[in-house]
Amino acid sequence: MNVNVCELQSQEEILEAFPVMKQLRTHLDEMTYLDLVMEAKEKDMFRLFALYDQEEIVAVTGCKPMITLYYGRFVWVCDLVTDRSKRSNGYGEQLLTYVHKWASKNGYETVALSSGIDRIDAHRFYEEKMEYDKVSYVFKKTLDI
Repeated sequence: MNVNVCELQSQEEILEAFPVMKQLRTHLDEMTYLDLVMEAKEKDMFRLFALYDQEEIVAVTGCKPMITLYYGRFVWVCDLVTDRSKRSNGYGEQLLTYVHKWASKNGYETVALSSGIDRIDAHRFYEEKMEYDKVSYVFKKTLDI
């Protein structure tokens, strides 16, 4: 098995990951996705990593380093998705483990994420397979601007 993780830098690399990311972020079209990733990379230290198997992207994660009083220095996983046709092959575990190692190597104490309330399989994965603790609820309010 020829599996490796790479950080996606160029617009071409970022666009190559869109078909997998679209499976999680179904509301995004390709140009909105590209614009958001490029802006987040420029302004918010966002990083996009892809797990390749045989030169094919099979999983993608977007994450960013942050500092808060609650978590201290940590990495927030914004997105984590494995191609639906490639699930249950350990790709999500490999990619999230890569984020853990990257975070630790770069001096971050914690990795945190939120998961949609109805994503029961994902919750089981985070809690049972990856040993995450459920520590809070995330609330969201859409503003009229």
